[in-house]
Amino acid sequence: MLLILTPIILLGFAFNLFFLGGTGLSAEPEKVEQFVKARIEIGEMMTDYFSGGRGYGGGRPSPDQMRDMREDINAKLRQLLGKHGLTLEEYTRESSGIFADNATVQDFLSQHPDLKKRYEALPFDRMGTGGRSGRGY
Repeated sequence: MLLILTPIILLGFAFNLFFLGGTGLSAEPEKVEQFVKARIEIGEMMTDYFSGGRGYGGGRPSPDQMRDMREDINAKLRQLLGKHGLTLEEYTRESSGIFADNATVQDFLSQHPDLKKRYEALPFDRMGTGGRSGRGY
């Protein structure tokens, strides 16, 4: 009887280790903090940047104006991310993975109500990312 139960017990143990012990798959708490704080500041900066419809005569910006705006935004992002020890390239490459772990992000936010309030006040999908993270930055 023990020989029949041993594989079942081992399978159950492996299942629990893989599915319930998933801490190896979640983002490091320090990284989550770094990226959440950066995302909040990016969202606030972008909201301020585009507040009031920043005038291009009420119409669409020209291609030259779009290029200038992109360069200006990227310069501001590089400066902001530098305060968090990140480069624009690192943030772009790693943020989707960090924010895909919604449980870890929400756990971090629940421990920091001031940050949670700012995070939840950010506009949704303003930058056309298709809603992957719910936030457009």
